[in-house]
Amino acid sequence: MGILGISFSLLIPMTAVSNAQTEAKPERSPVLVELFTAEGCSSCPPADTLLGKLEHLQPVSGAQIIILGEHVDYWDKDGWHDRFSSHDYTERQTQYATKLHVSSGIFTPQMIVDGTDQFVGNDAQHALKSITTAAQTPKISLTVTNVTVDGRRVSAEVSAPPSSFKGDLYAALVDPVDATDVKKGENGGKHLEHAGVVRTMQRIGSLKDLAAGPRKFNLNAPSDAVPGGMRVVVFAQRSDMGPIVGAVSTPVTP
Repeated sequence: MGILGISFSLLIPMTAVSNAQTEAKPERSPVLVELFTAEGCSSCPPADTLLGKLEHLQPVSGAQIIILGEHVDYWDKDGWHDRFSSHDYTERQTQYATKLHVSSGIFTPQMIVDGTDQFVGNDAQHALKSITTAAQTPKISLTVTNVTVDGRRVSAEVSAPPSSFKGDLYAALVDPVDATDVKKGENGGKHLEHAGVVRTMQRIGSLKDLAAGPRKFNLNAPSDAVPGGMRVVVFAQRSDMGPIVGAVSTPVTP
């Protein structure tokens, strides 16, 4: 059964989902949920499932949940090479550990909401509480337009209204879903499904740059990716791995 076919009631009480549905507001504030995960980690599949459910069902009133599944590379040495892993995401997680004063250091699965709260990635109740809080924080409205595909290169523009917000701009190319039949390691013999898999991420400027108008950027998809089926996620983050102050997700249409 796929990620989207599992009842969310197994992860989050139906009262929480029901309340979110009945109290839904016309406008939702973007909340960025990052999951540091790995195919070699036996504790990670439930967190991957939760990540997909958060995006698919959008269970928190007032929040537009945008997900990033960042596969770290430190599990690759334990018998299985995760094809989605990157040392860049390990470095990002390490920087978060310092910023958020994580005494245990880096671990998987780890979920981080809006760059301000971190916890074990399969803790659905903590995720709901954290997302609810994050949705109440003012954000800048980012807009991505003119998305085009040329081979493996995806180009787009990001813009925002004038504001006092400051921060760095990042862009990521994301696979909405992926699956792997793992042959070795802790998950050997299992069919794993993932959501929001980050295939590439890079800094593309700062919010200050947007004062001059829309900012163009390019992202290169990996050779095994299908750009036309991906998403572009752009987010603004205060310097030195601070809070997320804006985020937007849009599909790539060839």
